Amino acid sequence: MKMHTQTKKLTVIAMLSALAYLVMVFGRIPIVQFLKYDPKDVIITISGFLYGPLTSFIISVIVSLIEMVTVSDTGFIGLVMNIISSCAFACTAAVIYKNMHTLKGAVIGLITGWLVTTAVMILWNYFVVPIYMDVPREMVAAMLIPVFLPFNLLKGGLNAAITMLIYKPVSRALHKSSFIETDNNNAGTGKINIGLMMAAVFVLISCILFAMVLQGKI
Repeated sequence: MKMHTQTKKLTVIAMLSALAYLVMVFGRIPIVQFLKYDPKDVIITISGFLYGPLTSFIISVIVSLIEMVTVSDTGFIGLVMNIISSCAFACTAAVIYKNMHTLKGAVIGLITGWLVTTAVMILWNYFVVPIYMDVPREMVAAMLIPVFLPFNLLKGGLNAAITMLIYKPVSRALHKSSFIETDNNNAGTGKINIGLMMAAVFVLISCILFAMVLQGKI
């Protein structure tokens, strides 16, 4: 029975890893300058909500490695940056949700992940971008507030809103298909909070409008 459960878990993790890679490849959206958004962190976060922060970390590494050898042109530095970015959001949210396994915990986790990602990536961009772009650090420092800060705020907001909108439907689908035992994650079978969903939609629309501003479309 335990082996059967582990097989199901590995199957779900493999499916989520493949999905995270696919949305990374086909869901990339240019935002500002060379920075692009893709929703792979949403899938990685959902995996952490389902199975814990270690799963988020494992999928982050797997997807980032495959990305490095297939579609990325930033090499090992890009690999490290991708892992750090994904883990800062997904693992932070998953740790909090694991210890506060409620709707409130999910919201707090996503907001905290949003803030942590923004702060961490500002720091890492400052130290790493000059190395792999071969530009003066002063140039990167001048880009922190007008470029990197709004991009990472936008990225975190999109990840948080989309995760909140689709986590419960995904969790329910996995329960109904018997990939996850109901008593292992009964949070996935609760009622949908309409007010919270409306708030997530508001954040999502606001982020989309903000992205259009950054792109110069409005």
